[in-house]
Amino acid sequence: MIMKKLYGFICAICVICGLVSCSDMLETESTRQNIDPTIGEKTDSVFYAYGILQAMQELADQYVMQGEMRGDLVKTTYYTDNNLRQLADFSATTANKYDSAYVYYRVINNCNYYIAHCDTNLYNGSTNVIIDKYVAAKAIRAWAYLQLGRNYERVPFFTEPLTQISQIDAGYPELTLTEIVGQLAPDLEQYTGSKVPTLGYPSSQVGIGSPNWESTAKQFKPSLCFIPVDVVLGDMYLETANYDGAARHFITYLTKVAGSSDISSAFLAPMASKSIGQGRDDQDNSLPDRSQISATVTSTAWSSIFARNSMDDIISYIPMASTSQNGKTTSLPLYFGFDYYATPEEKQRSGAPYVDEIQLLPSDAYNTLSDSTEYYYYAHHTNQTDMYDSVRIAYAGDMRLRSITHLEQDGDSVLQWIDKYKYANIVLYRYSTIWLRLAEAFNRLGMPDVAFAILKDGISENVLNRYGDGTYYMTYITEESRQKLQTTYPLLSEENRERFPKGSAYGIHNHGAGKAASDFSGGSLTGGQTYHAGKSPYQYDRMVGLKLAELAAEGFAVGTAKADTINAVEDLICDELALETAFEGNRWFDLKRMATHKNSDALYGANCGGLWLARKLAYKNAVKDLSDKNNWYLPFK
Repeated sequence: MIMKKLYGFICAICVICGLVSCSDMLETESTRQNIDPTIGEKTDSVFYAYGILQAMQELADQYVMQGEMRGDLVKTTYYTDNNLRQLADFSATTANKYDSAYVYYRVINNCNYYIAHCDTNLYNGSTNVIIDKYVAAKAIRAWAYLQLGRNYERVPFFTEPLTQISQIDAGYPELTLTEIVGQLAPDLEQYTGSKVPTLGYPSSQVGIGSPNWESTAKQFKPSLCFIPVDVVLGDMYLETANYDGAARHFITYLTKVAGSSDISSAFLAPMASKSIGQGRDDQDNSLPDRSQISATVTSTAWSSIFARNSMDDIISYIPMASTSQNGKTTSLPLYFGFDYYATPEEKQRSGAPYVDEIQLLPSDAYNTLSDSTEYYYYAHHTNQTDMYDSVRIAYAGDMRLRSITHLEQDGDSVLQWIDKYKYANIVLYRYSTIWLRLAEAFNRLGMPDVAFAILKDGISENVLNRYGDGTYYMTYITEESRQKLQTTYPLLSEENRERFPKGSAYGIHNHGAGKAASDFSGGSLTGGQTYHAGKSPYQYDRMVGLKLAELAAEGFAVGTAKADTINAVEDLICDELALETAFEGNRWFDLKRMATHKNSDALYGANCGGLWLARKLAYKNAVKDLSDKNNWYLPFK
């Protein structure tokens, strides 16, 4: 029985009354102990809020490994920890280090305690000084339950704080993810549009005793440690196939909560210069080689998202301590071959401590996806205007994997390290992630054209703009979709469109595939420019056609109905999620969610989603039949 298994870790929770002593990087100056349960002062509220965030640190490594080891983007090596190997081949038992429901329940019980005991009528003048933290605790609790529901078929559900062993006998219901969302979402709905807390902190930096090889300590931004309510609601609804609810809440976050400058951070400038290869002209059909392209994009913005002090594109993250003396550390950098906690005396290469015993590598499937992605570039022209007509294809692959990969020759072999965790920040949500999940929701709502726009051009006023003859710039978007973007899903309503000005957006695919977007000439993106649609080979009809051809080659009875287009665009989004968010803890859940949705519409058979997922993971030689959805869950511990 699940409730019997729950007994052991609830005992552990009750020892600390669901709370933690803030003795690490989230420590505050308060020494208040859990004697009087009332949270009736602002300092108490901050103290308990940091206790919740410390509990989040305890689950950080497990969250990422549960999401990545069961996906299709990583492969094991000779050095891989056996716990990770078991997750990868689906042989993990309740003895596995990374199969622990306890770490999620620890967060939940912290939140339950806080929610039950804080005084929501605490004001400083006319300002309620606690309500933002109260709402944040509910959002984090919902996120933790979301992870439990993703990993386990049924889990015990309770919203009261457990401080007594006898409370275990209360007979808490065991709920599925859909049932959990049904319990939590209605309450969260009343807080839609809420912003996260901006907590104070006694120091501007975290990890004052940072490793000596770092020149400065890691910056710490407390507000990024929380998860916005609308982001959680959007995720919960998307997971349970409520696409309308998902789209509405992602849009609420983008239009009502996020800062205007933050919204476009996911639409970073393309990873390409305006020309590659000096001296090229329209008569020169030779392609730039991979080294030329790599040299061009090495200094671009995308990979800097994961740098030590970067806050670009990040909505929520879990910052880990920079030394064990300062608190909870992470094993993730080491798994990918980077010893973040190395001392100066230990082996270092190129000024940073890369190790030979790499435990996790990009999978062959991921390398193939990255290498086979078309790269779009400007051929060099003497006439600046003509340059916009010269976007060509180089079969050099997507640049995102290369930009986070460190390579060295070691005898006859090449060592490869992944640098996303080089600075020990565990990212939960980025703006890019939200845009791609919004694309997924739009696609399933029958708007595959808008979903593709998020990949190609980004969402901006250009969706509504026309040439002098009355034709729209973005001809692949239907009139029905344009109307919905102004009304039902009002990203571009009169009220909101100024948040998405023309020239401010690039599609997500541009991050690594070069010049996938439409273009402007004239040097100005705010006026007087000429819009060039259709110049890049990355076009809606062409890319959908290529994906449909892939499906047909696999034996599917592909047709020409809109449902076929929706399925093809979903596969394009799936590929984009791999290229954009690899190794961040999302992949298994992305595959599992999409497989479930494909099963629901049964376009290519009753279990087409299960078979689709099993094909993607065939290289793992899993011990379970992954076409059977009953094998998609971990054993509950």
